[in-house]
Amino acid sequence: MASLTSLDQFMLVLGYVVMTIMLILLAYAFIILVLSLISIRRGRFYFPRLIKPGLIIVEGQLRSLWKAFRLDDRELTSFTIRLRNQMSHDRFCAVPMDKRAIFLPQCLRSADCPADLTTEGLVCKRCMRCGIGKVIDRLEEEGRMVFIVPGSTFIKRMIKKYHPQAIVGVGCLLEVKEGLEMADSINMVAMGVVTSKDGCVETTMEWDRLLEVASLVPGDPLTAISLAP
Repeated sequence: MASLTSLDQFMLVLGYVVMTIMLILLAYAFIILVLSLISIRRGRFYFPRLIKPGLIIVEGQLRSLWKAFRLDDRELTSFTIRLRNQMSHDRFCAVPMDKRAIFLPQCLRSADCPADLTTEGLVCKRCMRCGIGKVIDRLEEEGRMVFIVPGSTFIKRMIKKYHPQAIVGVGCLLEVKEGLEMADSINMVAMGVVTSKDGCVETTMEWDRLLEVASLVPGDPLTAISLAP
């Protein structure tokens, strides 16, 4: 009986510990939610160094609270991207142009694209059937590397091969969010630019936004154009 009593006491203490941790995480998620909402509504980031890890640590609880308040889930994802861009801004600006790599998704190309798929992604032939052919030469100015890739495995392969110091990833909201998280996990400076149309074929984007981000130098601010997906 004594051993059972001791076990019961242990389980009771464990239950209190787990409950306390859950309450702390819930309170933390609520604080992150409030800070995120205030930042979104006022157009500036409050306590970004507190919000950024919070968006990762309590993402599940935060999304549950977000839905409980009937808020658009895409708005939270968009905010996460803007926050990461803002916090990477200074380090990205300090990277030389020829040490930057830009990754474009293949969904931006025309359905009649004649480009060939290689081990380094698609090679643009400048056929001018889509926006890529019209801006790729400008993106490659000053030595910037540009890759048109069909998936994240290509991105990791090109990073490993060419060792860029900073990257710019283009994609839909979820792809950019996951790409920035991947870059963060390997300590890679990264900026994300979201396409203006989702889909798998002939998507579109605001090329001026991408050109602005790719060309950032020290002293350049992140404008509403480059911040907003």
